[in-house]
Amino acid sequence: MSKPTLLILAAGMASRYGSLKQIDAFGPHGETIIDYSIYDAIRAGFGKVVFIIREEFLDTMRNVFDAKLAGKIEVDYAFQSFDLTKFGINQVVERVKPWGTAHAVMSAKDKIDGPFCVINADDFYGSDAYAKMAAFLTTEVSDDKMALMGYEVGNTLSDYGYVSRGVCEVDSEGHMESVTERTNIYYVDADGGRKIVFEEDGQQFDLAPETPVSLNFWGFTPRIFDIAEQMFTDFVPKNADNPKSEFFIPSVPDYMVKNKLADFKVIPTSSKWFGVTYKEDKPIVQASISKLVDEGAYPQKLF
Repeated sequence: MSKPTLLILAAGMASRYGSLKQIDAFGPHGETIIDYSIYDAIRAGFGKVVFIIREEFLDTMRNVFDAKLAGKIEVDYAFQSFDLTKFGINQVVERVKPWGTAHAVMSAKDKIDGPFCVINADDFYGSDAYAKMAAFLTTEVSDDKMALMGYEVGNTLSDYGYVSRGVCEVDSEGHMESVTERTNIYYVDADGGRKIVFEEDGQQFDLAPETPVSLNFWGFTPRIFDIAEQMFTDFVPKNADNPKSEFFIPSVPDYMVKNKLADFKVIPTSSKWFGVTYKEDKPIVQASISKLVDEGAYPQKLF
């Protein structure tokens, strides 16, 4: 089987961060979080990386990544845009933000022809996660068996505001029964400590710290593109008047599981996750990466 592809979602506008965090420096020699992701992916056996970006970022991304990755892994780019005609939708919808993460994945259809893994550009997932996903994509994956990396929600929050996570229901055999995108998960003070809650329709609901969540670390086959497009053609007309509506990745696996189109294995990982949703997260991530470098998990300079 050919080597799997790494698809990096890097088209976000980073409104809560305040700058283009996809290329911000976090490592001791100015490494981006994406650099660590690609380094781990190469070690795990991935053969290609595709960046999903906004077209106006292309020159910037090429200047940052192309030269240092040359000869190490194949690199390509795909664009997330507001053009709906490429998905067979003859409708113009005025929006400020793109249509969300599942729409971003759909935008890479012409760049991928085999098993692939989807990750966020601004999440540090750890080497264990890439090794386990690469093993799954080369030995287990099929059109009716896909996967996601499962993290405990209590290990994935920011101290500085809300985050979005795909909250999973998992059966006794480690298969996903459902996944629901929760866009407002955060800490609140409670009984001298703090607890985790999420918001829905203006109400708060408790969330246990060990609840498994998706951090947009998915293992797919190209079958996902056709199913997502079918769902998207239904999603757009229903949400054309809502400029904040987004077509999230978890909605697609959730639909597939509930309609018995595929099983999704939830792969547990011991990897330490770091994320940069807010500017205040940056020094924490820098310190965490520095510690891993000092421990020998990564070289001082990656590429």
